[in-house]
Amino acid sequence: MGTEVTDPEQERLRRWRLVLGGGAADGTGHVLSGRDAAMDGALAALYGRDDRAAQSGKDRSAGLGASAPSVARWLGDIRTYFPSSVVQVMQRDAIDRLGLDTLLLEPEMLEAVEADVHLVGTLLSLHKAMPETTKETARAVVRKVVEELEQRLATRTRATLTGALDRSARVSRPRHHDIDWNRTIAANLKHYLPEYGTVVPERLVGYGRASRSVRKEVVLCIDQSGSMAASVVYASVFGAVLASMRSISTRLVVFDTAVVDLTDQLDDPVDVLFGTQLGGGTDINRALAYCQSQISRPAETVVVLISDLYEGGIRDEMLKRVAAMKASGVQFVTLLALSDEGAPAYDRDHAAALAALGSPAFACTPDHFPEVMAAAIEKRPLPVPDTA
Repeated sequence: MGTEVTDPEQERLRRWRLVLGGGAADGTGHVLSGRDAAMDGALAALYGRDDRAAQSGKDRSAGLGASAPSVARWLGDIRTYFPSSVVQVMQRDAIDRLGLDTLLLEPEMLEAVEADVHLVGTLLSLHKAMPETTKETARAVVRKVVEELEQRLATRTRATLTGALDRSARVSRPRHHDIDWNRTIAANLKHYLPEYGTVVPERLVGYGRASRSVRKEVVLCIDQSGSMAASVVYASVFGAVLASMRSISTRLVVFDTAVVDLTDQLDDPVDVLFGTQLGGGTDINRALAYCQSQISRPAETVVVLISDLYEGGIRDEMLKRVAAMKASGVQFVTLLALSDEGAPAYDRDHAAALAALGSPAFACTPDHFPEVMAAAIEKRPLPVPDTA
């Protein structure tokens, strides 16, 4: 336990001193010692630069220096003094502000960092440049994150979509325990008998029984431009989960200006991720043309486009393709992001055009994604978040 602070005024000054970072403009006059001083040093190494120098790109090394040993010590310090969620933010800031991404090519550095989705995105963008000595460690880091995500998301996803599949397979002559009473009553309201105060159903609506055959087809079409890194990670994990369900045939396609079908690697999302190439341009129209060519049962197909919609291809053709798929019976879902960060910068004109076609574009968190997919499978309105 740390030293208990009994003077509220001193505690207030201590907190302001840690926030302001010291220096002539600090104004607190408070002196830090012990653990507080160590925490302040770790923060100063990352954030204690002159903003003008940061903006001009000068003094990139700041308090961390340019060597792996000093960064490794700093990584150890922040893991000692701060909770995991804060450590992940500080690591991300160190990569962005200080240009430390090249140090991640060293195995010792990878073993020292706190692994999360954003680190995986950085590793995927670097993996083409990785030396052979680092690739095995990088793969282990990625697998650790992927396995944690699968544990968090898989059970609920399977349960939610299994229920949606059962509800979507309506039958007209159900057994008693398979009757969907809400839909049966709604379908037979015209047969209400006021003298008896009841509805006499002429048609029963029921849930279909689970089937081993493929009932729905899902196509995940993922923009792999650099800004979509976290979405690529989550989509790969969800792709593997969906592919594990017998009743769903899943296809996973990634694209920039080229289109790559990674469906045959869906049994291992780590292989999928290392099959991507973050960065480059964007040709949504070409990607959708490929996806459209793979659809054999449009009325039973859900296409999920995950993109910031900055189209480098033919805009009008892209929109015509979406309209044609929807007209054929395809359920088309447009996600601006599949991550916890909300909507990135995106092309608002394209988003509005897709909304006009009946496919509103919105950002979706991983926890909300199963509900979106369930709605698409059941062909009911998508649960668009209020913040979209």
